[in-house]
Amino acid sequence: MAVKAKARSVQREEIADSPGRAQREGGQVLEMQRRRLLLAYAEVFAEHSLQGASVDRICKRAGVSRRTFYDLFIDREACFLAAFELAVERIAEEIIPAYMGEEANRAAQGTRRAQSTQRAQAWRERMRAALTRLLELFDSEPDLARLCVVETLKAGPAVLQRRRTLLDTLVVAIDEGRREGKGTPPPPLTAEGIVGGVVSVIHTRLVGGGTEPLVTLVNPLMSMIVHPYLGPAAASRELEHTAPAAVSPARNGHLPTRVQDPFKDLPIRLTFRTARVLAVIAAEPGASNRGIADAAGVSDQGQISKLLRRLATHDLIENHSQGHTEGEPNAWTLTQRGHAIQHALEPAS
Repeated sequence: MAVKAKARSVQREEIADSPGRAQREGGQVLEMQRRRLLLAYAEVFAEHSLQGASVDRICKRAGVSRRTFYDLFIDREACFLAAFELAVERIAEEIIPAYMGEEANRAAQGTRRAQSTQRAQAWRERMRAALTRLLELFDSEPDLARLCVVETLKAGPAVLQRRRTLLDTLVVAIDEGRREGKGTPPPPLTAEGIVGGVVSVIHTRLVGGGTEPLVTLVNPLMSMIVHPYLGPAAASRELEHTAPAAVSPARNGHLPTRVQDPFKDLPIRLTFRTARVLAVIAAEPGASNRGIADAAGVSDQGQISKLLRRLATHDLIENHSQGHTEGEPNAWTLTQRGHAIQHALEPAS
């Protein structure tokens, strides 16, 4: 009786919460569609450039209707802006730790030096680390580089404004060198001119079709950056600095931006319930049928078994239980493709 009463109570709670739950599920389905469109946009953009990335091509590649596209994006420029934001997040993940790393290490180690010397070295080293990582990333992900440096100049006002905001952030970072120099400080627009020059050099290399890796520009660009603040001697030292080696496209385990859409040719429809099951398996590798059902909120064991079999058939999950002896619980984990899809379905932070 107690079990039946508890079951009725849970059922009443689910019914009472059904409007909110439906709204949440609908929101996640839209997020799935949005991620699919952005993945498709990256693929189409890489093949046809900005002008050729039409709504029809994007929708066809994503397997999403035009109506859904316009439910999510006002127009094609809004889709491009969203793709640009994802690219900016990707860059920030790389260069912010590089820019902050050396300074944070010094703070942790409690190193004490003359304050002016420490600041000057910290600024130069942080700028070099960030610039090196940016150019390495652009070498390994050329489509990302073209999107951010070249194609944004062809976009509409919203993208251009976002680009301007990002460049202003770089201006502030470079102008920290003003505190390090001795003698007459450089003119007020120095940092803005440096940023414009650096971006122009990278832009020229990207559209020129040369074979030299961008990372070979680190020393001359660093010389250009420090010269107005620290003088010609410091600029010469930057030119003589040990040059970073070129990197392969899969450096640090990152694949190039132009990767195949993990949803492409997937023969099953990804529903909110499917996404929830994949998320549970990602969070709890080795979970059993019952454990997944409980965590995903699926009360029918027959339904969860059927869904798991379908996901396994289409190579999204695999069973790692030992020997599959009778009565032994399954132990589900995501496959490589399952991980790619789960990552694409994760809510944007």
